[in-house]
Amino acid sequence: MKSNIFTTLIVAVVASALTFLGMEYLTEDSPQEVVVQHVEQAPVKGAMYTVDEEGKVVPLDFEKTAAMAMESVVYIQSKVKNPMASRQQEMDPFRRFFEQEGFPFGNIQPQRRQQPQYSMGSGSGVIINENGYIVTNNHVIDKAAQIEVTLHDNRSYPAKVIGTDPTTDLALLQIQAENLQALPLVNSDDVNVGQWVMAVGNPFNLTSTATAGIVSAKARNLNINGDRYAVESFIQTDAAINRGNSGGALVNLEGGLIGINTALISPTGAYSGYGFAIPSNLVSKVIEDLLEYGAVQRGYLGVMIRDVNADLVKAEGLKINDGVYIDSVMTQSAAEAAGLQSGDVVVAVNDDAIKTTPELQERVARFRPGDELKLTVLRKQKEKDITVILQGADGDTEIAQAGVQFQKLGIEVQDLTEEQQQASGLESGVYVAEVESGIISRSTSMRPGFIITRINDQEVRSVEEFQEILSQLKGGALVEGRYEDMPGTYYYGFGLDS
Repeated sequence: MKSNIFTTLIVAVVASALTFLGMEYLTEDSPQEVVVQHVEQAPVKGAMYTVDEEGKVVPLDFEKTAAMAMESVVYIQSKVKNPMASRQQEMDPFRRFFEQEGFPFGNIQPQRRQQPQYSMGSGSGVIINENGYIVTNNHVIDKAAQIEVTLHDNRSYPAKVIGTDPTTDLALLQIQAENLQALPLVNSDDVNVGQWVMAVGNPFNLTSTATAGIVSAKARNLNINGDRYAVESFIQTDAAINRGNSGGALVNLEGGLIGINTALISPTGAYSGYGFAIPSNLVSKVIEDLLEYGAVQRGYLGVMIRDVNADLVKAEGLKINDGVYIDSVMTQSAAEAAGLQSGDVVVAVNDDAIKTTPELQERVARFRPGDELKLTVLRKQKEKDITVILQGADGDTEIAQAGVQFQKLGIEVQDLTEEQQQASGLESGVYVAEVESGIISRSTSMRPGFIITRINDQEVRSVEEFQEILSQLKGGALVEGRYEDMPGTYYYGFGLDS
């Protein structure tokens, strides 16, 4: 036993010695090297694959889409005046009048004016035209005294408001820049649930942020827009959308704009799974109206509606399980003129199937007063086609004329209607329909709904007179007027060169 152990030990020692001598021999003439291998590109670029329209399996790659979209999505900062900060100044009209620069009262020593307080907001926008047109949400720039747009390459420009539409929460801006990269709008009707999409914006001031997900639903109505004529038919996605994404882009994998990100549902105020975007077909119509008419031209049916559901099917004995049920038809409306009746169920518009009220509202909102629509309705279990000529909010089939815009002042004004005359008790004046970025928003706390009755002690009876008086003024102006919903007379002073 001991001899076996001794023999084994001798063999091990000899083997180790031979191994050591062999290594010395092999490395005697060559230095020892440590090699680190570098790879220019990972062998597999796409972790997931999808099938294109031709049925080919292709890598699911967001890189090109993100690069394209980020060049077209901008960062928007809006400066909004706090109306309470300048309330005291508003009650002292003559001080505001005399202290403006440019007035011919040089020997009067003005009191020091308290600076108005501002709040800052931010959001996103999408370049839709190479000449500087940008679409965003109305709530991003609402009541803004100043708007600044920063591009992806950090160039910054002041923005002018071309028009707004609170009913869809959309706004159109313009900056003085050329040769910009714009995102093309695609047909949002072709978007399908389950389709991959990317959201690009500036959440929490984290500029140029991209998130990916799928379309998780269409035609969602959240009842978050308080406007009387609000249109909500959102594209729902699980791509992360947070505060600051508002006004940003929702794009398909080809980089086409399918929606403007607008809202999220969350118990905490931050992303909890779902975001919502305004479909591009509705965005396109609003933009066209703002550019051509200066205001959105909305056609109305004049009906009270609700979704068809199981309870309604049982109560009314309906033979279908979806569609839009007409509860009532308004008098002197487009629906009444066309012959629509209470109890009709709308199942198609221009041969496109309609299953929910948001779908019907969105389809009708794409048309203007005077346009014809073919509605397919189910009446007494039989389908019937009815042609409707849409009306405007005032019951007219003509295109509504937008108020006159004074871009430098930053206001839109209109002649008083009969209803406004009765509500205000004034026989004449000029109604301020919009207050946007301009001299008045920077210098005063004037808000929409103000009725101008005098300028520098000259009576103002119409928009034409208002424009004529302004053209003759130099230095500054003192505007006198009243609000529809507030008692008393108000005065606003501003310098025309400020």
